[in-house]
Amino acid sequence: MNSIKFSIVIPSFNEEKNIPLILERFKQVINRNDIEVIIVDNGSTDNSEKVLKELLPRYTFAKMLKIEENKGYGYGIIRGLEQSQGDYIGWTHADMQTDPNDVINAIKIIEQENIKKVLVKGTRKKRALCDEFFTFGMGCFESLLMGKFLWDINAQPNIFSRELFDNWQNPPNDFALDLFTFYIAKKYQYKIIRFPVLFPKRIYGTSNWNTGFKSKIKFIKRTLNYSFNLKKRLK
Repeated sequence: MNSIKFSIVIPSFNEEKNIPLILERFKQVINRNDIEVIIVDNGSTDNSEKVLKELLPRYTFAKMLKIEENKGYGYGIIRGLEQSQGDYIGWTHADMQTDPNDVINAIKIIEQENIKKVLVKGTRKKRALCDEFFTFGMGCFESLLMGKFLWDINAQPNIFSRELFDNWQNPPNDFALDLFTFYIAKKYQYKIIRFPVLFPKRIYGTSNWNTGFKSKIKFIKRTLNYSFNLKKRLK
């Protein structure tokens, strides 16, 4: 019998300084034996692999999946989910801008609801006004285009029943995976539960995509292209 009920994937790219922090924080908040944490070293070029190999023996709940070439944020998550064992699966970030305790709070919500068709997802609070405006605009656009209410799409964590993953077809390999998952959950009439999470500044490192106004424009263009293609595919 499978003893793992919840599997959490952590896609990590060049997060060697944050890896010790996130492992230690998970150790503080995981007080049970049915949760696994899969850290995906997603083609890192720093010392992430070395750090993980040195630290993981201390954390029995965690394991590493090494990907040699970074093919995108979504690609790393998908590979991690394929290796997961839990009845409920999902992901959050490795940069410590999302507290691992948010994962535990999401798990508690799932257990309180006690239903299979559920997606639990954070809602970011106390963010910079420009980020709030950007998120609001993208939510309005996606909701109108896809015909379903989609807001704060890239908030973390995302945790859902394995059956939802089994219904995925051609998921995107980039940051559009958050949109894809949210939309598919809506399409299959999953119960969507949102709960507040904080999104503080990074302690170490810099974002791999959110580096200023130009990066936001690139992100918007990629997301728009994917959104239109997804809309066509689902007609």
